[in-house]
Amino acid sequence: MSSPVRSRFHPGLAGLALAALGVVYGDIGTSPLYAFREAIRSGLEPTPAVALGVASLVLWSLIVVISIKYIGLVMRADNDGEGGLLALTALARDVHPSKLLLLLGLFGTALLYGDGAITPAISVLAAVEGLDVVLPDAGAVAVPAAAVILVGLFALQRRGTAAVGSLFGPVMVVWFATIGFLGIRQIVGHPDVLAAFSPTYAVGLFVDRPLAAFRSLGSVFLVVTGGEALYADMGHFGPRPIRLAWFGLVLPGLALNYLGQAALVISDPSAVDSPFFRMAPAGWVLPLVGLATLATVIASQALISGAFSLTAQAVQLDYLPRMEVRHTSATERGQVYVPAINWTLMAVCLGLVVGFGSSSNLAGAYGVAVTATMAITTVLLGVVARRGWGWPVGLVFVSTVTLLVVDLSFFGANLLKIASGGWFPLVAGGAVFTVMTTWRKGREVLYGRMRRGEAPLSELVESVLRDPPERVPGTAVYLFPEPDRVPPALLVNLRANHSLHETVIVVSVKVTDRPRVLPAARSEVTPMGDGFYQVVLRYGFADRIDVAADLANLEDPPADPAYTVYFVGRERVRSTAVPSDMARWRERLFAVLHRNAASAADFFRLPPDRVVEIGAPVTI
Repeated sequence: MSSPVRSRFHPGLAGLALAALGVVYGDIGTSPLYAFREAIRSGLEPTPAVALGVASLVLWSLIVVISIKYIGLVMRADNDGEGGLLALTALARDVHPSKLLLLLGLFGTALLYGDGAITPAISVLAAVEGLDVVLPDAGAVAVPAAAVILVGLFALQRRGTAAVGSLFGPVMVVWFATIGFLGIRQIVGHPDVLAAFSPTYAVGLFVDRPLAAFRSLGSVFLVVTGGEALYADMGHFGPRPIRLAWFGLVLPGLALNYLGQAALVISDPSAVDSPFFRMAPAGWVLPLVGLATLATVIASQALISGAFSLTAQAVQLDYLPRMEVRHTSATERGQVYVPAINWTLMAVCLGLVVGFGSSSNLAGAYGVAVTATMAITTVLLGVVARRGWGWPVGLVFVSTVTLLVVDLSFFGANLLKIASGGWFPLVAGGAVFTVMTTWRKGREVLYGRMRRGEAPLSELVESVLRDPPERVPGTAVYLFPEPDRVPPALLVNLRANHSLHETVIVVSVKVTDRPRVLPAARSEVTPMGDGFYQVVLRYGFADRIDVAADLANLEDPPADPAYTVYFVGRERVRSTAVPSDMARWRERLFAVLHRNAASAADFFRLPPDRVVEIGAPVTI
């Protein structure tokens, strides 16, 4: 299941590692703006012992969570090269088909949407707040400035990331080099801060101040919040470039900067209000604010793009209603834009910036969702390691429990922040989870109702042979999810017009738990006789569905675009008092979701001038 690793460095590896810096490490790379500050201000005093203890916690969090867990273990669990929680869930269910694992994966996926909303808000706001260091009363313009930057960022999403993507990597190289250099300047004056690499200082902090140290974990966790994004973007670059970028530049830059912030607080405890920007000489602060703002925009772009990709995958796997998904690059199939998600995220981000007012307040909302998602990742990884990789039970138990202790420690500390904002990602994730499970269950109930009147396609063909209706020239394509069954639209058309096209193709689109299906394995054609064909088109959850193009590529049956008409059903769902497997409120929610879903014609990329929609009421 893991990707093959090449044995030597090759020229393309450096380029991929450079690109990965911008896309993969934007979130984790901008955490120094606020993470160390919040860890100390969460109930600790800025003493030398505390600064060293927090620095030790930060360093070992990066080592254990990112270097060992994600870089070393989780990235081995690739689904045909793809990463991310949905891909990991599919892998786990391949080897252990449990509904509980599916629900865990869906809940973790839902929580990621909360992360996608908070990251742009807190990152951009923290960068702009750096103006406080050099400009009096700059805090008054931080919120409006952050709001303007966010509006501009979301407004540009429809253009895609291809045009600016080439700038991401070089900018982040400058960013990591800069923050590393700032850290070195402080470490030179206090080289004793390097002792923080010893975990004894982290342990000592818990021994001396157990409750305050535990509370600080909720903020220490902010330094590793990009771990899930790192795994999700693995499919774009592969594991080797991501590992090279991490150990070659990102980890050294982050470690030096956090140690530098600790050294500064040791020498000047009052600098704890903004240790990141106070590490810079006075003349550097304004350019540093500009660089930080650009870095946070890049970090936000990565999270927003991730939300688009996640939504596109969830829609194709039928966990979310159909939405308009625009492909913004002719060469990169993973670059998509989802307008509904874009504007929803923008509204939520602006609400967070205005509602919380500062990055310190927003830090209270950050962490609960991500820690829960990371714990879910550990559980799913344990299932894959045991059932898929064949690891011994003892090794799986020890590694899973060890990682869960770390994950749940962070989760427990973040639970203390629920009252101060941690409720938001839980509410947002719960809402998305409710929509996903309601849509999935509603689709099952809907097709159960529709199947009651279906007949096998072979029976229809036999009846046509016995009593042939009028056959008109051309090809009719009927889309229906169940193979070998008669689409309701076909029956309605036959009864209304008493005729059929010379060629009738019943198409069933199936999306697999694999990210991609090779074109050679895309279609399965079954001739039924008398001009009838059953065609099953299979796609991966990361593939671009294009029914018209794939049918046109078939030699038999003929589907000449100029003579083909597509018939799709448009069910009108009504919720009634008739008992079903869903609660009444969920029936009503599903009816609203179904009514507002994008049309099947747009989703399957059918030519709009050759589509006939046939509606029918369905009661659930």
